[in-house]
Amino acid sequence: MRRKLVVGNWKMNGSKEMTASLCKSIISGLTQTGADIAVCVPYVYLSDAANALKGTHLQLGSQNVADQTSGAYTGEISAAMLKEFDCTYAIVGHSERRSYYGDSNESVAARFCQAQKQDILPILCVGETLEQRENDQTFSVIDEQLDAVLAAAGIEAFKSAVIAYEPVWAIGTGKTASDEQAQEVHKYIRERFAKQNPEIASNLQILYGGSVKADNAKGLFAMADIDGGLIGGASLDAEGFLKIYQAAN
Repeated sequence: MRRKLVVGNWKMNGSKEMTASLCKSIISGLTQTGADIAVCVPYVYLSDAANALKGTHLQLGSQNVADQTSGAYTGEISAAMLKEFDCTYAIVGHSERRSYYGDSNESVAARFCQAQKQDILPILCVGETLEQRENDQTFSVIDEQLDAVLAAAGIEAFKSAVIAYEPVWAIGTGKTASDEQAQEVHKYIRERFAKQNPEIASNLQILYGGSVKADNAKGLFAMADIDGGLIGGASLDAEGFLKIYQAAN
């Protein structure tokens, strides 16, 4: 039976004070622990977050990871560095990284592999833009994004990985994906993996990352192939984030 997972992606938000207070508020509200929960904080606050959540059910993640092990890569943060802060997760291929900073399918695959070399669970983000959806390219886009990682890491790598489906067209656009639309893509991803390895497909956590909020989480998480959520703005409010988490329990 797959455990549900709720991950907060703080993006470029926060301060030392906010990191401490938000982690404390989330931890104090964790009355249920039937699902996994994590926060992915900005690099500069990893130490503060690691100290705040040590020994608790709340896990730590990063928002990205370098596609190289070490060397002359100014501004990058390696998986080995993240491991020193006890990161459990690392987001790779987030839609904002792909669209704003040119992360390619190949570099995302390399980041995925780097995370796994340090026993960090990559959260691989895939998803289509509005233009791609309107041109009926949803599944072909997702195929390309997954194929690059499968080619680099192999199917066995997904025993220790998470996928997050992000319909880019439903994030901050005013458009929303129905529970059924989200489920359709999650089911497609799981069935795609099942063709190669049914056991891995059955155990693979696939999260939904399309503007999950407290009022729509329960319906989404009730879908057969949706195993939780990758939460953006709503994760910056402890009360709202905890309500989403409670919907996963």
